[in-house]
Amino acid sequence: MNLEIDEILTEAKKLAHRYKKLTGKPLGITGEITEFNAAKILSLKLADARTAGYDAIGNDQRKIQIKGRCLPPNPKPGQRLGSIRLDHEWDAVLLVLMDESFDVLEMWEAARPEIEEALLAPGSKARNERGALSVSKFKQIGIKVYG
Repeated sequence: MNLEIDEILTEAKKLAHRYKKLTGKPLGITGEITEFNAAKILSLKLADARTAGYDAIGNDQRKIQIKGRCLPPNPKPGQRLGSIRLDHEWDAVLLVLMDESFDVLEMWEAARPEIEEALLAPGSKARNERGALSVSKFKQIGIKVYG
């Protein structure tokens, strides 16, 4: 991994944490930090920016979509991941859970068949129309790969 990028993101994490404490709003860098942390910890190769469907490639050549959430100390139930689109090419989704300082707590991975089944199950409008799984549902169908 690039040491200079690591240094920049370390500073960005500090600024984002300060910004949220001052304004109550996120700075909007969670995705970049999530992808870099996942690649660094799990030895993934990041895809080019704006690659449709996936963010990284695993050592086994799987195309991995990376989703991240910063969780407060006592998160409320119903926390959701960003949209997972089934019309793009990808093999698995990696969920990176971080604390409010953007430090990685856990990582969970779920394969495409399990994600598709969960997203297409009847019931939730958020799931069915927006492709948004809850963190708890993702943990039910995934496996813990870090933390």
